[in-house]
Amino acid sequence: MKKFFVFSIFIFIAFGGLSYAAEETTFQEVTGVQPAPEVQEPPEVQVPKKLPMVAIITTGGTIAEKTDPKTGGSVPALSGEDLLEAVPGLSKAANIQVINFSNIDSSQMAPEIWAKLSKKVDEILDNERIAGAVITHGTDTMAEGAYFLDLTLKTNKPVVFVGAMRNASDISPDGPANILNAVIQVTSKEAKDWGVTVTMNQYINSSKNVVKTQTTNVQTFNSGEKGYLGYIQNGKVYRYNESPNRLKFSIPETFPKVALLKTYAGDDGDLVKYAADSGAVGIVIEGVGAGNVNAKVEEAIKYAKDKGVVIVLATRVYHGRVYPIYGDQGGGAMLEGEGVILAGDLTGPKARLLLMLALPWVKDDISNLKEYFK
Repeated sequence: MKKFFVFSIFIFIAFGGLSYAAEETTFQEVTGVQPAPEVQEPPEVQVPKKLPMVAIITTGGTIAEKTDPKTGGSVPALSGEDLLEAVPGLSKAANIQVINFSNIDSSQMAPEIWAKLSKKVDEILDNERIAGAVITHGTDTMAEGAYFLDLTLKTNKPVVFVGAMRNASDISPDGPANILNAVIQVTSKEAKDWGVTVTMNQYINSSKNVVKTQTTNVQTFNSGEKGYLGYIQNGKVYRYNESPNRLKFSIPETFPKVALLKTYAGDDGDLVKYAADSGAVGIVIEGVGAGNVNAKVEEAIKYAKDKGVVIVLATRVYHGRVYPIYGDQGGGAMLEGEGVILAGDLTGPKARLLLMLALPWVKDDISNLKEYFK
């Protein structure tokens, strides 16, 4: 109720001064008029922000595991829905569709499983309402799985592989933050045209260049001298680099048998011969340095090639390319001259995947096959 003051003034001429008193009276008492009600401001209308839709496809790995109290070992335990409950702020970043694809440790993954996953991702992302996909995956073979999907997916929508180095029972699991950052990346305009990435501990890696470099530390994935594609901080993607050139292959009905061997000091080449005799149509050899093997392995390579086996030479060094530098027996230059394909900057496991996908389509055209490894 509004009020005003009516003053009754009593004037006293005393000591040459004035004295007055105030009496409080309401507006209605004085005027007899009911005051108008106070005008209330209408409440601010909150228009809900239209959030993008992101598919989260779970495959298992440490991110979906807990510590078994009986054995003390980490075992599969969480569904996709369980994972999302542990991610604060996820509902503010996107609307989520969860697809439980599998729940296995990534040591059990294989190209045949990744082939099914690739087809499933394309099926899901064919929905125009879905902006992209986050794939939770174990870290042991994550770099390979991400590269396989990058080679085989038909979609151009962003796909982010994510996992954890600490399981959900840990005092500070890294999985929830990794999932949130992956969703932020999928919905960011700054993260377009990168293809499939591995995004862990805020760093964004291309699937071609990424390697796992530490067995237990959360900062295990990096891209070496090639550098990160970007970084995620406070809900924002900071773009550093563009994606490397990308190849695309149709998934064959069956995969050719391709062996992966690592050479070493004193290698007698017997394993190369064994692989050739056991039905391998391709062998990837991780040589030393810039791409070299000893004399016995070089002889074994000739043996395998005479049986029609395709040989690809990578390096067991984490970073750097294979170069045709050395011309002595077993040197990269000599091997290239004998028809061995140099793997470029691919690691042995990724060179194997590329060879498995390329062989069914190039047949005996070795010159065409070399182009894929440049």
